[in-house]
Amino acid sequence: MAVLAESGSNPDVELLYDINGLAKDAPGWFDRIMEFVGEYGLLLAMVLLVLGCWWSVRRRGGEDAAPSVAALLWAPLAAGLAVLVNVPIRGFVERPRPFRDHQGLDVLVGGKTDFSFVSDHATITMALGVGLFVANRRFGLAGIGLALLEGFCRVYMGVHYPTDVIGGFALGTAVVLLLSPPATALLTPLMRAVERSPRAGRLIRRRPVAEAGRDAVLPGARTPVESEERDLAA
Repeated sequence: MAVLAESGSNPDVELLYDINGLAKDAPGWFDRIMEFVGEYGLLLAMVLLVLGCWWSVRRRGGEDAAPSVAALLWAPLAAGLAVLVNVPIRGFVERPRPFRDHQGLDVLVGGKTDFSFVSDHATITMALGVGLFVANRRFGLAGIGLALLEGFCRVYMGVHYPTDVIGGFALGTAVVLLLSPPATALLTPLMRAVERSPRAGRLIRRRPVAEAGRDAVLPGARTPVESEERDLAA
C-alpha cells in the first residue's frame, strides 16, 4: 500500500517534526531516558499497575472480587489479542517507518525494520489502560495516562508518526470494549471456581470462601471462650 504520509506539508508529518524536534534540543542524557522509558519503561510500569490493581482487589475481597479479577485478567489478554490483530493490519498498510521517508529526524532507537502503522507499544498500553478502567476506574485513569505518555514517546523517539499512535490507541480500545462482554462472561465463572478453591482462592481474595465459611460463627452458637468460662463456672 502507499505510504500514508509522504509530504512535509502533511499535518501528520509536521507534528512528527515538531515533537521529534524536542529531542534535538534536549540534552543527550534526557534522550537516553526517553529511549528507555518509551521502549521498555512504560510497558513495565503498566505491568506493575495491573499487578497493583490485582493486589488491591484481592485485599478488598467482597462479593465482587471474582468479577473484578475477571475484568482485570481481560486487560492483558485483550492487549495480546490486539497485537495479533495488528499483524495483518501492518501487512496490509505497509507503511515504512518515518525515518525511511523523511530526512532530519532524530531517531533515538535503531533496528526498527518493520512497518510503522499501527504502533504496537501504543496498542498494548492503551489496551491495558482501558482494560484497567473497566476493572477499576482509579487504576484505569492512571493506565490511560501512561498510554498517552507512551504514544508521545514513540513520536519523540522518531519511530512512529502521530497517526500510528492514534491508530494504536483506537485498536487497543476497540478490542477491549467490543470483546469485553463475552470475555468477562467466560472469565467470571472461571474466577468464581478459582475463588472456591482452598489454595488457588487466595489469588482472588486474601481468604478463600471455604476458609471464611469454616471459621464463621453461627447465630446462637457459643464461642470457644464463652464455652470455657461457663465450664469453669460450673
